[in-house]
Parts: sequence; C-alpha cells; structure tokens
Amino acid sequence: MCRPSVPSAVDRYFLVCQTDCVTELADHSIDQNSIRQISTPAAINILIKPRKGWQTVDFAEAFRYRELFFFLAWRDIKIRYRQTMLGGLWAVLQPLLAMLIFSFVFNRLAGVRSDGPPYALFVFAGLAPWTFFSNAVTQSSNSLLASERLVSKIYFPRIFIPMAAAGGLLLDFFVSLTLVAVLMLHYHWPFTYHVLLLPVFVLGIFLAASGLGLALSACNVIFRDVKYAVPFFIQMGLFVTPVVYPLRYVPQRWQGLMGLNPMTGMILGLRHALLGSPVPLKLELVSFAICVGLFVSGLLIFRRIERKFADMI
Repeated sequence: MCRPSVPSAVDRYFLVCQTDCVTELADHSIDQNSIRQISTPAAINILIKPRKGWQTVDFAEAFRYRELFFFLAWRDIKIRYRQTMLGGLWAVLQPLLAMLIFSFVFNRLAGVRSDGPPYALFVFAGLAPWTFFSNAVTQSSNSLLASERLVSKIYFPRIFIPMAAAGGLLLDFFVSLTLVAVLMLHYHWPFTYHVLLLPVFVLGIFLAASGLGLALSACNVIFRDVKYAVPFFIQMGLFVTPVVYPLRYVPQRWQGLMGLNPMTGMILGLRHALLGSPVPLKLELVSFAICVGLFVSGLLIFRRIERKFADMI
C-alpha cells in the first residue's frame, strides 16, 4: 500500500481496487475545486484489497451483462452438436433409447407397472427431466475448467459460465417435452388443465441443476476430484429417484426421505402436470423448497470461492 502526502484541501480520497477489477471511488468532504488541484497520482491513496466474507450476487451487474449470458448459452449449443451426423436429434435419442431399454428390463422382465399411463409413456416423462438434470449438473460442474482462458484473462460475472451451460440444455429439454406430447397423442392419453403447472416444475428442475452446477463448478477449481465424483453420483441418483418406477413401490416409511431428493418431487410433479399421475402435495412443497435452497446455496458457495479462480484455475 502506497501512502504519499495528501494536500490539506482533501480530507479523504481513496481509490479502492478490488480483486475482481471493479473500482469504486469513495469521496468524502471534497468539492470540485479540490479535485482539480490533484494533478498527479501521487495525491491519491491506493488501497488494494480482496472481498471478504460471503458475497451476494450483483444483480444489476448481471443484468448489464445479460447479452453475454445468452451468447455463452448459444455457444454451448453450437459446440455440442458441431460435426455430428445426427445433430440435434441426440436431444431426443438419448432419453428415447433409455426408454426402450428400461421398458424391456423393468416392465417386461421385472414386471414393474406404472401408476396409470402406459409404461413407456410413464418412463419417458421421467427420463426427459432426469436427462436434462444429469447433463446440466455434469456439464456445468466442468464449465469453469473448460473456460480456463476466459476466466483468467478478462472480467465478467463468472456465474454466467455454469448457468449458461445449464441454460443451453433447456432447448434439449423442451424438445424432449415435445416428444412426450407426441407419445401422449400416440397412446391417446388426454391432456388436462394440470399442464398449466408445467412451468413451475421446469423452473424447479432448472434451479436445482443450476444450484448444484454452481457449487460443484466452484469446488472443481480447488478439488479436481469433483469431475470424477459427479458422474458416479448422477448414475446412482437415477435409482433413488422415481424415474423408472412409481412412488408406491417405495415403502411408506421411506417416502419422506425420498422428498429430500429435489428431483423426486419435480419428476412426480412433471408427471402430474402432463399425465395426471397422483402426487403428494407435501412432498412437492418440500422438494421445491429444496430446489430453491440449492440454488441460493450454490450462488453463495460460488461467490465465496470466486476470488480464488484466477489464481487456482
């Protein structure tokens, strides 16, 4: 810290340079004439200090950079299907092939039945949100390391990187939901007014995926084990979430614990909105509250570790 002599006309004049390159000018008891008297940098006290403690998101700054968010999301979409023979069809093929396999193994061989709709339609309505969630968490957790040069060279709201990775997958999700509608027409399954609740559950799934992606991407900068652990837990999570079986197959005493898994309530709610399947209201409220909590916690953890990105990435 440099502390040169200050003219007597200036009571206090600080230029605070923070680690994220945001500068703030604190001016106390100083008029325009005093400012004109400062002709050289020697008359300025320069304090360089990092942010301390837990930091909230500067939403005004994020709004100013909103175009960058959409650019990053569109970049991820184009890169994902560049130089592929089937292109965007992979957004449909992944859950569709999984539906065929699970229908054969669980329905034909194991005798698992749905809670009303045809089993293939039941499974696909669960695989569509789960595929989005698993891909969003996996890709957003690795997004900071994939954008190493971008993070270390320039400043912008870094939360855009993992959130754009999740946001870019929303297009695939909507395509999968369109295929659910096509399957409903194929099986002559009726639409109900419950479909109006669909945006609520889509929002909850996005909040849960983004919150986990933000926290894991920040932790991945410090602990590189994260990129190996995430795919394993995502794979195991498929079997503790009612994706390929209805909730009634879970013993009553364990259904409360199932609600602690945010995707349990969101998948059941999405099936309720599309297919009219029964869903416990209390479990839905708990799962949605956990989705919101995951998103807020992910933002706070990300902002807490963000100051170390440029040094450790």
